[in-house]
Amino acid sequence: MKRFLMVFLSMLLIVGIFAGCSSSKNTSSEDKSKNASSSDEVVTLNLFQFKVEIADQLQALIKEFEKEHPNIKIKLETVGGGADYGAALKAKFASGEAPDIFNNGGFKELELWKEHLADLSNEPWAEHVLPIAKEPMTDEDGKLYGMPVNLEGYGFIYNKDLFKKAGITKLPETISELKEAAKKLEKAGITPFSAGYGEWWVIGQHLLNIPFAQQEDPVAFIQGLYDGTETITGNEKFKAFKDVIDTEIQYANDNPLTTDYNTQVTLFASGQTAMLQQGNWTENMIYEINPDINMGFLPIPISDDPTESGKIPVGVPNNWVINKNSKHLEEAKLFLNWMVSSEVGKRYITEEFAFIPAFDNIEPAGLGDLGKSILEYSKEEKTIPWTWFRWPDGANKEFAAAIQEYTAGKIDYDTLLERFQSTWNNLK
Repeated sequence: MKRFLMVFLSMLLIVGIFAGCSSSKNTSSEDKSKNASSSDEVVTLNLFQFKVEIADQLQALIKEFEKEHPNIKIKLETVGGGADYGAALKAKFASGEAPDIFNNGGFKELELWKEHLADLSNEPWAEHVLPIAKEPMTDEDGKLYGMPVNLEGYGFIYNKDLFKKAGITKLPETISELKEAAKKLEKAGITPFSAGYGEWWVIGQHLLNIPFAQQEDPVAFIQGLYDGTETITGNEKFKAFKDVIDTEIQYANDNPLTTDYNTQVTLFASGQTAMLQQGNWTENMIYEINPDINMGFLPIPISDDPTESGKIPVGVPNNWVINKNSKHLEEAKLFLNWMVSSEVGKRYITEEFAFIPAFDNIEPAGLGDLGKSILEYSKEEKTIPWTWFRWPDGANKEFAAAIQEYTAGKIDYDTLLERFQSTWNNLK
């Protein structure tokens, strides 16, 4: 009898061990994250991001997170607003100071950094990402490597009161109408455009996106540039793009080639200019300078063709990614999940950051004029894509340098298009 009891107890012990192993294997990533935060050990996450517009608000959000998770500290570093975030990130990895959480734009940038990124496909928030926001960070195997920061759009932000003062009753949708509006503003003593041509990303990325995005099939056109079946030189959309640059520069603030991002936004926010080529990410900055400003978006027209008018570029500006070699992988996952699932995190995204959420479980709230305007264009399907994440690495800066030369009168427009083409050929 004793021997039977001993055998029975041994069998129970073995079953218990297997049950424990099975249980640990079935533990969800969310549970792992919770367990990671329950230790007495204090860990520090390094978060390296580029959106200067939300630096203060993001720091405040981090403090809220740390209150709820006292054993996790997050060190925030922001590089952006004209500074080269990509080069700074590469320098951090090269020096052995790779951050735990950082930004990635997706598409070509995903390919460049994929070997360093953790697979986030099974994270709790992944099922709530809007389809348009999943695309940039999903690889050919269907794995998701990034959490979208938000949705954004850009164009010409315009001051409604200054337009009214100049007698502009119909908003311009074509390039000819934009020129007429600029003339009316100038006649009323108002500088039409706040042009920041001193910033490579304003002109070599956002502005130059317009002729790419206005192609009949932008993705197919870009693929054609890679395989040699398409060219920038001779392309009708790029020929028409000349009018866009010429119009903005002709009616711009003084010294546009040396005007940086902060100056560009400040000129508009303070009422010194009527239009600003920027996006809804500038909303907080503008309201800080002028809380009572009345503004909205105009498309950047490329021609007088009605089929090409009335559309705003909308996309995902960037994504949160996690260094797969981070010593604190689960804590990093916990923070990202908390950011988009907790009530505190959701409130910061919509009300403090003034972001348009890229998730179906976060209701847009607290958006200002610009965020609301982008939502309206999106709902009406009056959008064109962001294409620069598909360009060769480094092309945007060379494009910008060429545009600056053209604007300074050093090269003609045909030469500018040839420079675009040679840049693509050299970097593809």
